[in-house]
Amino acid sequence: MEYRVATLEDLDLLTTSRIEVLRAANKLDDSVDMTLVEKESYKYYKKALADGTHFAILVMEGDKFIGAGGVSFYTVMPTYHNPDGKKAYIMNMYTNPNYRRQGIAYKTLDMLVNISRERGINQISLEATEMGRPLYEKYGFVKMESEMELI
Repeated sequence: MEYRVATLEDLDLLTTSRIEVLRAANKLDDSVDMTLVEKESYKYYKKALADGTHFAILVMEGDKFIGAGGVSFYTVMPTYHNPDGKKAYIMNMYTNPNYRRQGIAYKTLDMLVNISRERGINQISLEATEMGRPLYEKYGFVKMESEMELI
């Protein structure tokens, strides 16, 4: 298996895998129209890979897509605990069901955390599905208690 950094040449694969991840995470079948999300995901990857605000890992076995993971980098107002305001948000973690429980997601996650730390970012967060939660807890992520969302 090859773990490689995604480039602009991988836009189609990244976009396709993003839709696959969203369908799986949200339990959406092929009848749900994802045209707009696909178009906007492509635009996001094109811009964010070029300007360095997104970093993605693709896991391949030959030409076959096995898994992926990404991390978005952003800055918020500085705080006491985060004086430079730099943050990283891990997303799009996915492993093909036939390849799960082999450490692929853990290795991908580790690569994403390490690249974040290499960039001087210590505040790293993610949104976990029930299936992914044990992996993230094993790695050391803890549930956040103070964050809220307006829906």
